[in-house]
Amino acid sequence: MSQISGLLVEKPQSVTAIKGKNVTFVAKVDSSQLLRKPNMKWLKGKWMDLGSKAGKHLQFKETYDRNTKIYTYEMTIVKVVDGDAGGYRCEVTSKDKCDSCTFDISVEDAGEDAGELDFSGLLKKRERKQKEEPEINVDVWEILKNAKPCDYEKIAFEYGITDLRGMLKRLKKMKKVEPKKSDAFLKKLDPAYSVEKGKKIQLSVELADPNAQVKWLRNGQEIKPSAKYIFESVGGIRKLTINKCTLADDAAYECVVGEEKSFTEVFVQEPPVTITKMLDDVHVVVGEKVEFEVEVSDEGANVKWMKDGVELSRDGKYRFKKDGTKHWLIINEATTEDIGTYYVYTSGGESKGELDVEEKELEVLQSIADLTLKAAEQAVFKCEVSDEKVTGKWFKDGVEVIPSDRIKMTHIGRTHKLVIDDVKPEDAGDYTFVPDGYALSLSAKLNFLEIKIDYVPRQEPPKIHLDTTGSFVNKNTIIVVAGNKLRFDVDITGDPPPTVCWKKGDTVRLSEAEGRVRVETRKNLSCFVIEGAERADEGLYHITVTNPAGEDKADVMVKIVDVPDPPENVKCTGVGEDSASIQWDPPTFDGGVPVKGYLMERKKKGSSRWTKLNFDIYESTTYEAKKMIEGVLYEMRVFAVNGIGMSQPSASSKPFMPIAPTSEPTRLTVEDVTDGTCALKWLPPERIGAGGIDGYIIEYCVEGATEWVQANETPVEKNSYRVRGLPVGEKMLFRVTAVNIAGRSPPAVMAQAVTIREIVERPKIRLPRELRTKYIKRVGEKVNLVIPFQGKPRPVVTWLKDGAPLDTKLVNIRTSDVDTILFIRQAAREHSGQYTLSVQIENMEDKVNLEIQIVDKPGPPIAVTVTDVWGFNAALEWKPPKDNGNCEITGYTIQKADLKTKVNQLQYLLYWSTICEHSFIISRLGPFNLNGITEQPYKEKDMCSSPKFITPLMDRSVIAGYSAAISCAVRGYPKPKIIWMKNKMIIGEDPKYLMQNNQGVLTLNIRKPSLFDGGKYTCKAINDLGEDEVECKLVVRGTYGQKSPSSPVCNNFRLWLNPQTSVLFSNVMLFFLSRNRKGGGEEVNKALKIP
Repeated sequence: MSQISGLLVEKPQSVTAIKGKNVTFVAKVDSSQLLRKPNMKWLKGKWMDLGSKAGKHLQFKETYDRNTKIYTYEMTIVKVVDGDAGGYRCEVTSKDKCDSCTFDISVEDAGEDAGELDFSGLLKKRERKQKEEPEINVDVWEILKNAKPCDYEKIAFEYGITDLRGMLKRLKKMKKVEPKKSDAFLKKLDPAYSVEKGKKIQLSVELADPNAQVKWLRNGQEIKPSAKYIFESVGGIRKLTINKCTLADDAAYECVVGEEKSFTEVFVQEPPVTITKMLDDVHVVVGEKVEFEVEVSDEGANVKWMKDGVELSRDGKYRFKKDGTKHWLIINEATTEDIGTYYVYTSGGESKGELDVEEKELEVLQSIADLTLKAAEQAVFKCEVSDEKVTGKWFKDGVEVIPSDRIKMTHIGRTHKLVIDDVKPEDAGDYTFVPDGYALSLSAKLNFLEIKIDYVPRQEPPKIHLDTTGSFVNKNTIIVVAGNKLRFDVDITGDPPPTVCWKKGDTVRLSEAEGRVRVETRKNLSCFVIEGAERADEGLYHITVTNPAGEDKADVMVKIVDVPDPPENVKCTGVGEDSASIQWDPPTFDGGVPVKGYLMERKKKGSSRWTKLNFDIYESTTYEAKKMIEGVLYEMRVFAVNGIGMSQPSASSKPFMPIAPTSEPTRLTVEDVTDGTCALKWLPPERIGAGGIDGYIIEYCVEGATEWVQANETPVEKNSYRVRGLPVGEKMLFRVTAVNIAGRSPPAVMAQAVTIREIVERPKIRLPRELRTKYIKRVGEKVNLVIPFQGKPRPVVTWLKDGAPLDTKLVNIRTSDVDTILFIRQAAREHSGQYTLSVQIENMEDKVNLEIQIVDKPGPPIAVTVTDVWGFNAALEWKPPKDNGNCEITGYTIQKADLKTKVNQLQYLLYWSTICEHSFIISRLGPFNLNGITEQPYKEKDMCSSPKFITPLMDRSVIAGYSAAISCAVRGYPKPKIIWMKNKMIIGEDPKYLMQNNQGVLTLNIRKPSLFDGGKYTCKAINDLGEDEVECKLVVRGTYGQKSPSSPVCNNFRLWLNPQTSVLFSNVMLFFLSRNRKGGGEEVNKALKIP
């Protein structure tokens, strides 16, 4: 939440405004304590934001003073009206700070006692009103009523009507006349509709015939339904909805029913385009480029540029540029004719800026010197100006000089020359050079010397007269800025005139010919000239003058100064969340003048726009750039500045990215401590940022010390680490630091010191749940038991079987720090027994017992005897097998076969432990005696019968994970359809269930039942004559338990066999197969003869 602070140093005050006058309110904001530019809002009442209403009536201005860091905001109300009265508020906000103030405006008419009255002014106003009366009395509504709808917007703009929607509503009421009776329409479209750009509008008509078909047309073209145009039909009402209206939807629409039409116009209003950044005044020199920049509120807005009331067009002089919301007016080469006020207009505002163009001053670098010459000598008038393009004319005594064979005029670069060969007495006079276009003239006088005296030879030793003023910084030293011209005049005396020789160093002799570095010699004067001085021109120059009377020498040191070389090795030495530290080396050559400081620029990688970071010279070679965006690549370059100027930019630095280090890791804890080691673990930092995490650095120190030792050479990526090589018994402190490209994060420090000593932890075995009861496996299967334990130091693990040490040849044992594994590749029955696991640390111990049972198929039943035979039935008895397969017997399987063929012709019958009485019964159609089957004549019999279960389903209790089956027997003709159900729900083609029907004996096999397979099972038989059903309850137990006393395994049984009518049996062989949880055992054959 923003806090109230005194940002406003000057607040707007309440005023009483005169109607028709302008009033201005000023607010000033101190930004010296702010990190970014404040945001100012002008409000009327509570909520009305006046910024969106900028235009002719409301104008806003913003300025900034860099020295005081004060922002000045102005709001001007042009020509106050009564509606401007009320309460106003200005509100300034900046990040977490805000300030506001309120003020009132009251509006009064100008009374007669308000100061001195200007009667002439009042009369003028009265006359003006009388002249304007005819314009005010124009009835706009009459014009609108008689105009076409397509001209409404043009008329509204012409007469200043801004509320187009209100105009249409009033016009609609005025146009209400008796509507023409329509047979097709009960209600037609309104004459016109208005909608704002981006909103939706709905056109509606009501038809006399609800079933009539309509067509919607737009500018005569039929409209098809789409996401933009939606048609609706409710009874006799037809609606057209236009979504997201654009300027293209500003058109004429028709609804056509048969031959009748209903016509309307839709006007799409654009929100007024306001100016968000006003024009600034521009001051340039003739020939410079002018750019007026304005920023508007809408990217697609059009603006109009005007100068002194005349609209500017795109021609060779003016260019218009647009980029998003910014618009530019560009004048390539400004002239004095371009001076004036420039305006920019939008639909909701205007702005103006002044252009001031100054004449470019012409500097005289070298003026014309007076000449005194004798006959036949050459006169050279020479001058130099600052502009190479400037031309000019030469005058003698006010008359323009005409070139001839003897008089020549040249213009090379900035130098203008007038050369007169073979000077004559008539050439004497005043010579003037006048540059074209400038109120400037350079004059010199040519004196003709006529010698009429006798010459008397006289000798005078030569003498060099050096002028140590002007460019001399000290004795015999001249400083020249690189690129500038050096002209050094040396006065020489001597008679006869001495010979002058200039040398650079000891070898290079300067010539008097034309060139960049040359010597110009005249009587009593030697001029040393360097055009466009370069660094190579620096050095010691010797001047020697000789004549018959003697010799003189002088040395002149020329020092060339220049802008410095660019700085070198610009690089980023560190980054922060929104900052970066930049370092560079000073330039190798400072230009001969000490470097004052540096200027820095930056840009985003891939961009070509450089942004200045400092306007004042920065003296150090390290700089911290701020206000950058985290995660964005930047480049930097540096300029060196000395007394001569600014160097070329340095090479761009390598791209770098402002990235903040992460926050500190969290929840640093000790996971384990041993003698000499400590295992630590932690969680990643809460704030990671764009740089991610490269790893972690772990450090430790002795409690009370200040020197931290780094435990890992390279950062570790995991959130855990074991520090090794610690002194035993010492109290150590630990801390962890996250590392990324931005550097190290703040460390997470352990709150308390850790004593480096093995921690004794009681041994404890964590026995898995499935091993807490008897563990059963079949012979030949694999046994792999993993039992975890805990304890420190590492406990001693011992295995026993039945109280004796475990034979490692029969069983494989593998033990680690945290668990032990018992592995048997192929289980045998001798592996059964009680296993004891013991883990011990010194005098502490923990034990568990495991019972492992390896089961196999049982042996065959013994002593199978037929105890009774009657009719077609037989009763059997037998004794359990000697070998039960190391598991309790759960039941027996009996098979019957013909003794002669030895082919099993009947189904397997499985008798469970719940069957206590057993008998073996064989039935046939005809009676038989000891002599065989009695022959009876064939008599056709009706075999049709409804289904009937002759053997019901029996309730069962099974163990989860072992396959089970439930059986019953049914008879009926035609063959009945069998349906199995669980809890009254039909069992479909579920692969878990296998349904069998063998000659009426029905079996439902359940593969590896789980606890969820328990419930009530129903078997239903259906044919055309009826239906019957039986059901039983199946209980699935989780583990093996002892047999209930009510469910003994019995050794006798009774079996009903119902062979077909065409099959007669005289001999039956029984096959006994004992069963346990392992499966079926060996068969025991018992032949049974039935007489």
